[in-house]
Amino acid sequence: MKARLAVCLATLALAGCSDLSATQQRALTGTVGGAGVGAVLGAIGGNAGLGAVAGAGAGLVGGLVYDQVKKSEQSAYDQGYAAGKRTKKTQTQ
Repeated sequence: MKARLAVCLATLALAGCSDLSATQQRALTGTVGGAGVGAVLGAIGGNAGLGAVAGAGAGLVGGLVYDQVKKSEQSAYDQGYAAGKRTKKTQTQ
């Protein structure tokens, strides 16, 4: 019974994230992941709550930095694609 409840809760939580932008998804993923790791490390050190808060903050920053990297990669790809398309067009004329 507990396993079914956990699956239902996880499904509802994930369904609520379906309309988030890529930036919001990366920030959320970083925050949740960081909080989880921080809580584990904090529990080892004696204060799981403080570890979770610190981990959430670090995860949020990490998620946003990762988002900027992915946006930069996409921008560079788009520029290269457009330049290649222009070059090909001038060569065929």
